Amino acid sequence: MTHGEEAVILLRAAGVSFAVELTSPVPQVLHWGDDLGPLGGADLQALRQTAGPATLNNSPDAPRVFSVWPTERDGWSGTPAQSGHAGGTRTTPRPVLERSEVVLEAGDGAGGGGSIELHFVDAVTAMRSRLRYTLDPHGVLAVDLDVTRDLAVGTPGSTEPYALATLDALLPLPERAGEIADFAGKWCRERSLQRTPVRFGAHRRESRRGKPGHDSPFLTLVGTPGFGFRHGEVWGMHVAWSGNQHTLVEELPEGAGPFRSVLGGGELLAPGEVLLADGESYAAPTVLFAWSADGMDGVSERFHRRLRARSSHPSTARPLVLNTWEAVYFDHDLERLGRLAELAARVGVERVVLDDGWFSGRRDADAGLGDWHVDRAVWPQGLGPFVDRVREHGMQFGLWFEPEMVNLDSDLAREHPDWLLAPSEGVGLPSRNQYVLDIGKPEVSQYLLERIDALVGEYAIDYIKWDHNRDLSEAVSRGTGPHGSGDRPGVRRQTLALYDLLDELRRRHPGLEIETCSGGGGRIDLGILERTDRVWASDCNDPVERLEIERWTSLLLPPELIGSHLGAAEAHTTSRVTSAPFRLASALFAHSGIEWDLTGCSEEELEQIATWSAMYREFRSLVHGGRVVNADLADEATILHGVVGEDGRALYAWSRVATSAGGQAGRIRLPGLDPTSRYEIRLREDLGRSSRHEAHDPRWVQEAAGGWVAVPGQVAAVAGLPLPTLNPQQTLLIEVRVADARGAVDATGPDARLEA
Repeated sequence: MTHGEEAVILLRAAGVSFAVELTSPVPQVLHWGDDLGPLGGADLQALRQTAGPATLNNSPDAPRVFSVWPTERDGWSGTPAQSGHAGGTRTTPRPVLERSEVVLEAGDGAGGGGSIELHFVDAVTAMRSRLRYTLDPHGVLAVDLDVTRDLAVGTPGSTEPYALATLDALLPLPERAGEIADFAGKWCRERSLQRTPVRFGAHRRESRRGKPGHDSPFLTLVGTPGFGFRHGEVWGMHVAWSGNQHTLVEELPEGAGPFRSVLGGGELLAPGEVLLADGESYAAPTVLFAWSADGMDGVSERFHRRLRARSSHPSTARPLVLNTWEAVYFDHDLERLGRLAELAARVGVERVVLDDGWFSGRRDADAGLGDWHVDRAVWPQGLGPFVDRVREHGMQFGLWFEPEMVNLDSDLAREHPDWLLAPSEGVGLPSRNQYVLDIGKPEVSQYLLERIDALVGEYAIDYIKWDHNRDLSEAVSRGTGPHGSGDRPGVRRQTLALYDLLDELRRRHPGLEIETCSGGGGRIDLGILERTDRVWASDCNDPVERLEIERWTSLLLPPELIGSHLGAAEAHTTSRVTSAPFRLASALFAHSGIEWDLTGCSEEELEQIATWSAMYREFRSLVHGGRVVNADLADEATILHGVVGEDGRALYAWSRVATSAGGQAGRIRLPGLDPTSRYEIRLREDLGRSSRHEAHDPRWVQEAAGGWVAVPGQVAAVAGLPLPTLNPQQTLLIEVRVADARGAVDATGPDARLEA
């Protein structure tokens, strides 16, 4: 479609509609949200006719427009889609639609999605621009923007490079979207929910850490006031980018065209980070938007379906992992680690990961980072003897790296001080006794690729834990200014170099799996997850903390991508002591593992872990393929979450983290069940009986402790079931199956093992 042909384009998929009016000079979004149905010409015209707002007093003489590329030209006084300048000029973008390309995908009655690609030319900024909306079959809307400097289309004037400041994806929201939920946090307390009303002005969140950070907003949600897991309309947004970024929800007194507020975000660029000369381009990170009428769980389900549909999504059973960090720390000894591997195999572990401490000079956290050679003082025969012992027991082998970081006490830093991502004037503050390598320099990235590639090849490594333990501060690249002088901002280049490094490593080793860790959950986003297979949600292994951290992490990521490990009774990071059944149950609803010195466990503890391991394999396909559900509860000291399979099978965890004023909870609905089905329910106390704060369980619970209890869907899902009053730091596992599906078992089975 060329400029001048005005039309309304409607994309539909999975109960979502997205409508754009292709009008001059810039199109407008007419609707994003609930499915409008298969609107015909007259109905689309009605949608278009009702899109014009009032002309207000003391305002521009024409109605203000909020376009797909909002600028001041249209009377928009909020955050623009694009900002920048060329030598202090060309500061007022005026894009004009040149042509559009529309693809409608075939699907069921609700459509299969499609794409709208809009091409603009801007004489003021001398820029050609492109905006692409893609609605996938799961109802997730991806927005991609890019700009290319083209002096041939510009008006006469400055030919200096265009210093791009922002290029954001922005969508309008209706009046009923009145409450914001996003996340804050810190190391070992990632993704802590915070809520606030939509107010006039901008609710703006920025990450300047060189990564999303432990305090990342993660997923910005705006919904009808009081929205919860299972109720309310919710509009969600995520910036799929592993570097600096910003998000915003903004409301102006005059609204946004016919809408009330705006949701969006993009990359946060440092001044001068992107300078576009004639012919040069910039592509913004993809920003993903999802809407649901069924609360946060509905948004979550859309993102999970999108991720699970990827060709790169893990397709094999997620192996039970043992990571050596909290078992031995830096105390590497072949015999001790060999005994650990032997016990790991005994309890059902399928993958052993050797963590920090194996490379040259690495006896503590102060030295060695960057020297990626096996320390022969500790491993005189290399890692081969330990790798062999791991594989003799039928397990996979993984290895820890922190490639982007360096200790000044390392051969690498002494030989290549110019390889640091730091100002020429000095390296600045250390963090965790380490600094950052400038992997945007090809020679640095090549060194890391060669070292990791060599080790992966030598030991046939199945899995890498890729760590990143500090923020990037004063992240400038030395001597990369014009003619090799000056320091240029380096976060964007660093992020793209990381992506290239991971992509090349995966190309060379197609079967290699990679976990992304960043001091725990400091770099969890859908940009890094295009290149990795698992996230470490937090360095905190305390199950009380992990319940909340993992619940909110699973709002975006399905359980099979989230690492959750069983730790010792006393948590390494909080010193809290918890019971084994609670720790075991809490680590069951993710990609499970162990972070515990098994050599110090009693026979009873080892048997208990083996039982849990068998249970993990029993429920693995359900947890890693089912729908994640959460109950909306009035008592914040209790949590009910679970996973429901397509066949109606389900597993729930009823947990309590603190005492409550009330003696009992009353009837609680099991989320995600079908009211028209008939179910059977039983307790799973294989891991040990949870401690109760009551004389006797509710009657049905007593019966379910001994076997299956028949319960109609109207009772379980609508009326609700009275659940036991647990003591703090206790979990009760509840298994559900459809009444006519007796005997169905997980295909992996409790005794199934992975191919080594």
